[in-house]
Amino acid sequence: MWLYGFGKVVVGIVYHLIYRIEVEGAEHIPRSGGAILCSNHINAQDPLIIGLASPRPVCFMAKEELFHNPFLRFLITGLGAFPVKRNTADRTSLRHALALLAEGKCFGIFPEGTRSRTGQMGKLEPGTAYIALKSGVPVIPAAISGHYRLFGRIRIRFGPPVDLDRFRSARLNSETLEQASEAIMEAIARLLDSPPSLPEATEMRPV
Repeated sequence: MWLYGFGKVVVGIVYHLIYRIEVEGAEHIPRSGGAILCSNHINAQDPLIIGLASPRPVCFMAKEELFHNPFLRFLITGLGAFPVKRNTADRTSLRHALALLAEGKCFGIFPEGTRSRTGQMGKLEPGTAYIALKSGVPVIPAAISGHYRLFGRIRIRFGPPVDLDRFRSARLNSETLEQASEAIMEAIARLLDSPPSLPEATEMRPV
C-alpha cells in the first residue's frame, strides 16, 4: 500500500497547515490483527482524519458511484477503499470487510451510514454490528468533533474496545444486532460527551 503511505504524508502536511488536529487515545488501537474503528460522521473529510490519526493503515467502504470514474477508482483503491451500495444490504461489501479483518487489517466504518447535518448521532445501521459480531475482532469507538474551517480545531478521540462479549454468544438476529449497535453508539457518544483528558492520563498529540 505504497500509495497509502505516500498519501498519508502529503495529506498530513496539508492538513497540518489548514487545521489544528488533536488525537487522543490512539493507544487503544491494536498494533496488529483485525480491528474495527467505529466513528461518528460529521464531514466528508472524516475518513482522512481517521487515517491520519490511526497508527496503522485503515480500509474504508466508499460509495459505489466513486468507482465509476477510472482515476478515482485507481486513487481510492490504492488507499484501501472498496465499494458499497448504499441504502441496501450489500452482502458483497460485508463479505469483503470480513475478509479484510480475517487478514488482520484495520477497517474503518461510520455506523450511522451517512453524515450528520446537526452533529448529533443518528440511529446506527445494523451492518456494523453484524461485521463486529461475525468477525470477533476488537471494536474501537472513535469520536470526531470540531469544525472543518481554516485553522479550525478538529479533535478525534479513540476509546477502549466496546464490550460485545455478551452478544457474541447470543443468536445473531435483529434483536441482537440492535442491542450490539446500541452498545457501539453509547461508546461513541461517551467520547463525544467526555471532557479532554489530562495529558498525564492519556496520550494526546497533534497530527
